[in-house]
Amino acid sequence: MSGRIIKTESDVAEGAEYLARHCPRMAHAYSITGDLPLRRRADGFAELLNAIISQQVSVASAGAVQGRMEAAGLTEPSTIRAAGDDDLRAAGLSRQKARYARALADADIDYAALRSAPDDEVVATLTQVPGIGVWTAEIYAMFSLGRADIFAPGDLAMQESARLLFDLPERPNPRAFREMAQSWSPWRAVAARLLWAYYQKVKDREGIR
Repeated sequence: MSGRIIKTESDVAEGAEYLARHCPRMAHAYSITGDLPLRRRADGFAELLNAIISQQVSVASAGAVQGRMEAAGLTEPSTIRAAGDDDLRAAGLSRQKARYARALADADIDYAALRSAPDDEVVATLTQVPGIGVWTAEIYAMFSLGRADIFAPGDLAMQESARLLFDLPERPNPRAFREMAQSWSPWRAVAARLLWAYYQKVKDREGIR
């Protein structure tokens, strides 16, 4: 079973209140951040294609490419398979990202089945596709599938947020961070939202750009 699904802002609030009750440092962070965002997204092929497009480029650049892909009708597996290399290049995909897009189109993932699959099965299924790493798969499970108890310990912003919040000598590495996050179960995805929000507040306060 997939476990608890985050569907509404009240679900996020429930998780945040749980974390605040069980961890004084999380309570401190929550007092600073206030209400946390829902951050739910659509699931399916287009969302993962956008994740590939967004890799290693700015938000603005990714948005421009996504717009060209949509204008060209390149948003479904069938249209990606039918497109030539020149078509994908014209839409803004690099040679590598075009290869990843084709691999995703050819993977024939059952997106509906993923909605009820266990978290580890979701990650294992998605990471079989070239161009989709563990971080992308965990973020998809967190925001597109609404999983309440999944975490993305490889996220650098969360690592830095944890370093600041818990006064650690350095950022926790992914393995240590995953172990640290065990204490935030069954609301690790809300802990992630809280760490991101806290990072943003601290970054703004310190004037970091």
